Amino acid sequence: MPLPTLKPQEIPLDHPDSACMFQPKPAKPFLATPAALKLYGDAILPCLRTLQALARQHKGLDYLQVFTCPGKPEPMWFIEDGEGGAITALLPSDY
Repeated sequence: MPLPTLKPQEIPLDHPDSACMFQPKPAKPFLATPAALKLYGDAILPCLRTLQALARQHKGLDYLQVFTCPGKPEPMWFIEDGEGGAITALLPSDY
């Protein structure tokens, strides 16, 4: 099965708000909602690795990244919250 496709982010990559690295840490855990796990399952971690590589390449990304996959009823979002938050894989219907 092909990996989901990352949509271009809404703000330019060189925008000051494009600073998220999508790197989990003890103070910023990586989480996935049950619905995201059910719909995207084994594709979630490869998508996270894609975001991490792009973040290193561009020195950061926007806090919201969106992956789509033909045949799936919803896209998958990755949201990196600010300080004290988490990195979460979720569906728009989870929000």
